[in-house]
Amino acid sequence: MSDMADIGIIGLAVMGENLILNMANHGYTVACFNRTTSKVDAFINGRADGKSIIGCYSLEELVRALELPRKVMLMVKAGGAVDALIEALIPLLAPGDIIIDGGNSYFKDTTRRVRQVEEAGLRYIGTGISGGEEGALKGPSIMPGGSVNAWEDIRELFQTIAAKTETGAPCCDWVGEQGAGHFVKMVHNGIEYGDMQLIGEVYHFMRVLLGLTNEHMHEIFTQWNRGVLNSYLIEITADILAYRNEQGEYALDAILDATGQKGTGKWTVMSALESGQPLTLISEAVFARCLSSLVDERRVAAEALASASDIPDLDTATMTGHLEQALYASKIVSYAQGYQLMRATAQEQGWHLDYGAIARMWSGGCIIRSAFLGKIREAYDEDPELVNLLLAPFFKAAVLKAERAWRICVACAVESGLPMPAVSSALAYFDGYRCARLPANLLQAQRDYFGAHTYERLDTPRGTFFHTNWTGEGGDTASTSYDV
Repeated sequence: MSDMADIGIIGLAVMGENLILNMANHGYTVACFNRTTSKVDAFINGRADGKSIIGCYSLEELVRALELPRKVMLMVKAGGAVDALIEALIPLLAPGDIIIDGGNSYFKDTTRRVRQVEEAGLRYIGTGISGGEEGALKGPSIMPGGSVNAWEDIRELFQTIAAKTETGAPCCDWVGEQGAGHFVKMVHNGIEYGDMQLIGEVYHFMRVLLGLTNEHMHEIFTQWNRGVLNSYLIEITADILAYRNEQGEYALDAILDATGQKGTGKWTVMSALESGQPLTLISEAVFARCLSSLVDERRVAAEALASASDIPDLDTATMTGHLEQALYASKIVSYAQGYQLMRATAQEQGWHLDYGAIARMWSGGCIIRSAFLGKIREAYDEDPELVNLLLAPFFKAAVLKAERAWRICVACAVESGLPMPAVSSALAYFDGYRCARLPANLLQAQRDYFGAHTYERLDTPRGTFFHTNWTGEGGDTASTSYDV
């Protein structure tokens, strides 16, 4: 083992430990530190025993153990803990050293930290890491951004430990300036929220309206994973449905129907609102988690507001085919909305995102890895200026093929009183996006009527605003026209 470490990692929770082991397994020497130093002892004498891993018991000791330029990676909870560690590390480091935040930090915090650290003569990387415990150990998707001149110093290490595509390309590449890396990871997590909600709604449909057993649903999801829906989340859903506990009972059936969340989905929705982007599906997925947490209220409402709807007599084979198409089309919409948000925010921030490369980074290691990410990469390689995935030939053909089945599933759910907020919002977005004339003209007239907010006309160039004195008593003075 080398006397000096290639990188230092602070934080020995599940992701930190597994990343360290991943690096050591690839021949790197890693120094580690944790505020609770008993965790260092437990790790060094346990999973790290015999590996090229150096245990440290203070920040000063960690810094002394590192090769130049020093690379210190923070694997701690987002928020104040990151800021506190940055403040503590800056005096210990030398010009050109690199601080790396590998947690789920909010991208605007990362942009602020890049400026702070660069002003101190250091370099800063904010990197998204996806793949959970298994990905961290065996190869995650890594999405770095921040100080551009730090990339060459971390490229080899990151691309070595990252997951690889089927062609051997690393699921790691430079994302962009400032907080771009953490932003792309945030959007990834938002899409993850959407994917999980979509799968949950389809599972609910099959369980309630089709009356399928866990074993039957396991077989269906296993079959789907061999087709267009091939993905990590479909694969693990099949596994979950088949899993039995020691008593031989399905573990899934005993789990409380209340979903937790750590905030990245909410941040994605907030970013969409700030950018004025219609991130309807992911928003519904976040709100569905909020609704699920109202367990006690829902139990009362289930009795007080009992549905009078009847469960229709549905053909299982036909409907599972329809559900596969509805899930696929909705998933396409989820990615289309996520990419729409990335495009809008990149323009606002002055970032130069490579959307095809992002799809490649998400193709392996990460939670949303799926077969059709290759098609997304192809779409953006073919047309880097593509404004919406729904307009790419492959995805346009796919959603139009699925449209009829998609509508049947949503209609059955509505008629039966079964909630499918994400699937139905995806369909509503699809219909809205392709609607040449929406009723927004009436909304603009209403706004002008009560607030003199003005409106544009069909027969004049965009950016020319008018006001009508609708009542004859309002005068001709208009409000200042602006969009939030």
